[in-house]
Amino acid sequence: MKTFLKITLIVVLALLAIKCLPLVLVGACVGLLIAAILGALGVSLVACLLAVALGFAFALSPIWIPVLIVMGAISLFKKLGDKPATPPVIVA
Repeated sequence: MKTFLKITLIVVLALLAIKCLPLVLVGACVGLLIAAILGALGVSLVACLLAVALGFAFALSPIWIPVLIVMGAISLFKKLGDKPATPPVIVA
């Protein structure tokens, strides 16, 4: 008797799932539409932030380009094997 009830329950649930399929399909389509809209907003937000960062880089270029040139010149003339000078040890 338990097996008959299990099979009947499975059949009833399958029929209920088939009857509710259009509702689930509409819900899935609405969810995909909302996800697409939010994805487009996210991409546009990332593009705006990238544009702002690029604007800051262009605005601050009179500062960081000479700094990069000086740092490059220092690293060019510095010997590769040099170790920083250690202060002399005074023994009392």
